[in-house]
Amino acid sequence: MSDNELGTFLRTWREAVTPAEVGLSAGPRRRTPGLRRAELATLAGISVEYLTRLEQGRDRNPSAQVLGALADALHLSLRDRMLLRRLTKEADGGDPLVCAAAPPLSRTARPTVRAVLDRLEPAPAVVLNWIGDVIAHTEGYARLAGPIGLLDGERPNLLRYVFTDVRARDAYRDWDRVADDLVARLRHDVPLRDPYVAELADELSVTAGAEFTRRFADLAMTPRRVVAQTVEHPEAGPLRLLYETLALPDDGQRIVVHLPADDATAAALDRLDGRRPGALRAVRLTG
Repeated sequence: MSDNELGTFLRTWREAVTPAEVGLSAGPRRRTPGLRRAELATLAGISVEYLTRLEQGRDRNPSAQVLGALADALHLSLRDRMLLRRLTKEADGGDPLVCAAAPPLSRTARPTVRAVLDRLEPAPAVVLNWIGDVIAHTEGYARLAGPIGLLDGERPNLLRYVFTDVRARDAYRDWDRVADDLVARLRHDVPLRDPYVAELADELSVTAGAEFTRRFADLAMTPRRVVAQTVEHPEAGPLRLLYETLALPDDGQRIVVHLPADDATAAALDRLDGRRPGALRAVRLTG
């Protein structure tokens, strides 16, 4: 992992924002993608020299006012502003209060969490820890994920499956978006110096190569809030699914519940579960 995450974040966002998005003219002979350093510095009210030091990692402790000005200039969302704050704290040696409160990585689910899963049957629901290990699931999830190979092996892991199992590309019609979201969540929801993240990232850098490393290096990528995925199921055919995530912050875990996004998917899941047609109802996005 880079030791200059703050500088990488600022440079990545500067190169991703177009002059038009901040009210500037692109002009002729523009070779720099996104904004030039001088343009961002002017918008944020800081010197080019200071912005250069931040991007190069020679200054890792900008004031809250400077961070706010940069965030405003780059039009960062609230989520990206929170990540910028985390990066600044970690660049300055970490936040002892936050680090001390971080739970140890768990590969088991509490009895009460398992009881919640029991009540979610036969919906496809899974408990994941922050690096994507599958630590508990409903029988409905086994019927969904088992035939595509996701649950194979002693310790199934969602990221490892998506990036290293050839069956994942057949299973996920929009594989690139699935991969983007998984890595973005890993980047945004986990302490950046977490040793388990570093271990998994080192492994996938070797086994998955550039498909993983270029996403892991992109700090501007953010996970989508509402996600629809199409899973090509070998028994049920194409399934269009939405999912809702329920966070368990004290455990460093989350419950992910998959929901049918159309009537055909609802009927197919009913068949997989051995239930009468119409038992499940499709959930449709509005707005």
